[in-house]
Amino acid sequence: MADASVSPQAQPRRGRNKRIKWSWLLGAVLVGTALISAYWWFFMRNRVTTDDAYVKADSATVSTRVPGTITRLLVDNDQFVAKGTVLLELDPTDYQAEVDKRRAALERTEADVKVSRLTVELTDSVTQARVEMAEAALKSVQDKEREARHRLDELQQHRAFAEAEFIQTRRDNERYSNLHRSGAGSQQQRDKASTAFKKAAAQLEATEAQIAAAKASLAATLQDIKRARAELQSALADRLQVHVEKNRLASLIARRAEMQADLQMAQLNVSYCSVAAPIAGYIAQKRIQLGDRVQPGQALLAVVPLQAAYVEANYKETELEHVRLGQPAEVRADIYPGHVYHGKVVGIRAGTGAAFSLLPPENATGNWIKVVQRVPVKIELDPRPPAEYPLRVGLSLVVTISTADRSGPRLIAEHTLTSSAGMLPIESANRSTDQ
Repeated sequence: MADASVSPQAQPRRGRNKRIKWSWLLGAVLVGTALISAYWWFFMRNRVTTDDAYVKADSATVSTRVPGTITRLLVDNDQFVAKGTVLLELDPTDYQAEVDKRRAALERTEADVKVSRLTVELTDSVTQARVEMAEAALKSVQDKEREARHRLDELQQHRAFAEAEFIQTRRDNERYSNLHRSGAGSQQQRDKASTAFKKAAAQLEATEAQIAAAKASLAATLQDIKRARAELQSALADRLQVHVEKNRLASLIARRAEMQADLQMAQLNVSYCSVAAPIAGYIAQKRIQLGDRVQPGQALLAVVPLQAAYVEANYKETELEHVRLGQPAEVRADIYPGHVYHGKVVGIRAGTGAAFSLLPPENATGNWIKVVQRVPVKIELDPRPPAEYPLRVGLSLVVTISTADRSGPRLIAEHTLTSSAGMLPIESANRSTDQ
């Protein structure tokens, strides 16, 4: 009934309106599709974006090398310190006393070394003089022995001559005595022969006495030689005392070196009572107060180098096909929605975040569900964040990497500190430094 009430002229008009409406709708869809395609082609085709990105910095955790009580605390959280700035001081009284003790012991050992050197020199000179005297005495008595033997040889030769003379004069005396008794010889000849015999006998007896005296002198000289040799052996044995003293000196020198090392260690402990900033940055995580007792290795505070902050963006493994080192990146921080930071890719982690987690997944257990992994990508900001838009460690970021230029490498070359894109050396993200 309703259709019957419409005039025949209105029905074609309504059909045309529907066709126009659908034409406009179809045109709008086509235009929208074209615009979206153009936007993706020109702005999104060679870009990968993630909001799983955060600000990182190679912060230094400061601790002490020696135990002690904090007597001065010179910094507070959020304060900027330059490298080498003294952060806190420990009570050095005990360590200074140890230095004084070690220094006194070293001075005593130095004195012992000097005395030992003089003892070595004195022992060396005295024993050397004694050896020389013993050698001279031995040479003297050896010369006397040679003279005594030469004298004894001469006397024995003289004795042989005197004995021959004695035998001849005895024969002459007996012959002239027989001639005198028989009346064939004169009294004068007999007396002369008797006198010659007595003289030869006296001379032989004197020679025998001289030989006996020479033998006694030679025997005494041989005894002197034995004594001189014994004295020389004793002097040579005393020379061993020089080696003993030298070894004692070497022991004292080694002891002195040990004490020097102990003194140096004690002085280092005193220097360790002053804890300085290992790097420039801002103080954070201060966990100490004046008067606290601290131990070596205890985390006291952290120094965060915000001026060297970088970005760590965790991309899905499926998004890294065209990511290369040196590619430009745009970074937006949630804290500054209207500001854009610029940087470049300087490193792609050697493993996924799950592989380096405290409890890595055990995919071989049987209960396995495939999960798309994420790989950390390091981005260096260039230029550094301006003072009016500073970044802080842990801030959330949105990172977009332009992958249009794919000429760069995927890995940093071995033994290379900087790439052709001018990358900085890779440093550990969390560095612990003991002062």
